[in-house]
Amino acid sequence: TFSCDKVASKPLPKTSESIGIDVGCLSFLTTSNGEKISNPRFFQRAQKSLTQKQRSFSHRKKGSSRRNKMRIMVAKAHEKIFNQRRDFHFKIARKLLQANDTIYIENMNHFKSFRALNRSMRDAAWFNFFNILLFKAEEAEKEIVKVPARNTSQICSSCGRTVQKDLSCRVHSCPFCGLIIDRDTNAARNVLRLGQSLRGAEALASAMN
Repeated sequence: TFSCDKVASKPLPKTSESIGIDVGCLSFLTTSNGEKISNPRFFQRAQKSLTQKQRSFSHRKKGSSRRNKMRIMVAKAHEKIFNQRRDFHFKIARKLLQANDTIYIENMNHFKSFRALNRSMRDAAWFNFFNILLFKAEEAEKEIVKVPARNTSQICSSCGRTVQKDLSCRVHSCPFCGLIIDRDTNAARNVLRLGQSLRGAEALASAMN
């Protein structure tokens, strides 16, 4: 996470654009514009090599120079994965902030811990990404709005009706209004719609006080 007393401002040009983001099982994230950013799965790609190094480390005699050498190799492998993932997160955060003034994201509090997520989800490290996004948004003088986005994949982003579907169903097909759209894009549009609705309600309440 990132914390400091005062963030140095590095404003990005204003665009007057807003976007909603949905994180998912297959893609790292999907935007309300329909763009999908794939999950690089840095840990999974390195897992075979990392497992071999860890196995070799465990077989070395305790206190030996070879064991210490393998310990360093394992630590460097983990550091490489961390750096790859961090660099990817910064790159995506900057791309989103350059194109948008307001970004609506899911409130991740309903994921109680990473233990509730599968391996590819843990590899995506969304919590770390959102921390970076929040930090860079403050730097760039852009706005990040957290949305209580439960069931966004089950609600039609066009008509608002509930269309139940399990995780294997990747297409949202609404029998009520006829909308056919990628499941994650539909969810991202709901994040955007809900976020804008909540902000509108807050603005109205503030104006009435």
